[in-house]
Amino acid sequence: MKTVKQVSADFSEQLSTIYEANEVNSLCMIVLENVVNISSAKIKAFPETGISTPDSERITNILTRLATGEPIQYILGYTEFYGLTFNVNPSVLIPRPETEELVDWILSSVRSSELAVGKFLDIGTGSGCIPISLKKNLPEAEVSAIDISPEALQTAKENAELNKVNINFIENDILNPTNHSLLTTHYSLIVSNPPYVTLEDKKLMHTNVTDFEPHTALFVPEDDPLIFYKAIADFASTHLEKDGLLFFEINESYGKQIVNLLNSRLFINIELRKDMSGKDRMIRATK
Repeated sequence: MKTVKQVSADFSEQLSTIYEANEVNSLCMIVLENVVNISSAKIKAFPETGISTPDSERITNILTRLATGEPIQYILGYTEFYGLTFNVNPSVLIPRPETEELVDWILSSVRSSELAVGKFLDIGTGSGCIPISLKKNLPEAEVSAIDISPEALQTAKENAELNKVNINFIENDILNPTNHSLLTTHYSLIVSNPPYVTLEDKKLMHTNVTDFEPHTALFVPEDDPLIFYKAIADFASTHLEKDGLLFFEINESYGKQIVNLLNSRLFINIELRKDMSGKDRMIRATK
């Protein structure tokens, strides 16, 4: 029978070439907590705790997948975002802490009476983490979300059911203006965390992102990195109510360009905000 200490040693041996030591320890803790169902405090306090053979075999299988670079969230099938649980799979991006900051900014803007709660739209919803978190915290809002991927929308619908909220999900391509017949209403708030990673950026990214997460939700053409921001800004110009708010998550390298883009579309009160790492990551603008 293996012990917690031996499992920890296995993780260090097999993952040290892929992840930093603190990441390896964190992954080991997550797996032990999920498989063995013991607290992190007990894991640290009692390293000689024995692990049953079935649990040990499951941990070995997870470790084998982790060694390929597969994200732990896909292996476990879920992740946490803004205090809620979301199912995730390779059809959707894994929600990031930076996007939680974006949700927090939206909620604080609405709650400070800068915006009347009305109809919200999330463009490129993926797992549905943004609209579901908004609806959970602002139940009076009427929230819709679009995505080009039917597989992503199915996951988002499952997450809405999981978190007991009602979202209007629509399959739609924001880059195709002739296909917006289901988006004829006007919104008080539009938000998007669109694809914004260039092929140059890809060279600096971890393979657990580039090899496993959906490329259509990540990458943009090198010669037109603002393609989605242009399309969404144009859409928002005609589909936002007066004084409505537009929120973007952005590539840190293009903050000033996106501000200029919004200025050219006659948006006002444009604010570029840094994330917890000090990188330009979010923009808010008013119609």
